[in-house]
Amino acid sequence: MALLEKVQSEISNLSKSERKVAEAILANPEAVLQQSIATLAQLAEVSEPTVNRFCRTLGAKGYPDFKLQLAQSIARGTPYVNRHVEQNDSTEHLVAKIIESTMASLSITQRCLDIQAMEAAITAFVQAQRISFFGLGASASVAHDAQNKFLRFSTPVQFSDDVLMQKTAAINATANEVLVFISHTGRTKALCEVAALARQSQATVIGITAAGSPLAEECAIVLATHVPEDTDVYMPMASRIAQLVLIDVLVTGYTLKQGPELQEKLRQIKEALRDSRYEKRT
Repeated sequence: MALLEKVQSEISNLSKSERKVAEAILANPEAVLQQSIATLAQLAEVSEPTVNRFCRTLGAKGYPDFKLQLAQSIARGTPYVNRHVEQNDSTEHLVAKIIESTMASLSITQRCLDIQAMEAAITAFVQAQRISFFGLGASASVAHDAQNKFLRFSTPVQFSDDVLMQKTAAINATANEVLVFISHTGRTKALCEVAALARQSQATVIGITAAGSPLAEECAIVLATHVPEDTDVYMPMASRIAQLVLIDVLVTGYTLKQGPELQEKLRQIKEALRDSRYEKRT
């Protein structure tokens, strides 16, 4: 049961003071993600120990753990759209709910991301003689975006959403190459098979995927988003945004590792492309 549903179902069994905390959370769960325990206690007109007791009653280890579970609950989708979207929602409410859900998913990704794995991935990118990004379906657009960003650098980069081409590239990969596989579920059989081929080629295999998934088992480095979005049934929304953010972190980390010379080169590239755009209007 998702945390918000659990709070709703247990509210009648709570003490009077804990019920105040539950009501404050249910009134605006998204806002709680940005609130300290002191702020929530003040809002509910209870003490901070009462908030902690409420969190433990709901099965959390404490307030930080409760907020993480709350973010996961908010981020869960409803078939094809978003968990909180209702048939009669106005455009204003639709915008607010989807953006807040996405923000919650990014908060989960930030809290749960393995920083050591990210550092290892950035180092592998810096040392690579070639970088490849592979994805299928919705994840292919993320892989393509990654290629577009890394094309600015001198390291050869390629993208493919064709399984046969992916297999060929994986078999021909060398120990000096990095192959990145992108899949929210990590259960796409074809992509897992390609990752296994890449591992046999001694290439560095990186997965932007679910921790503990079949794809993750084939990867030397796993960058997991932990976004609770079931894309077997739901439209991939928040999970795709989280993947794109991890790509941005990789690009930025790669740029910083290369030092000022690369940053100057990027400035020159921007300057060379200036004529392709109209001037800004004041």
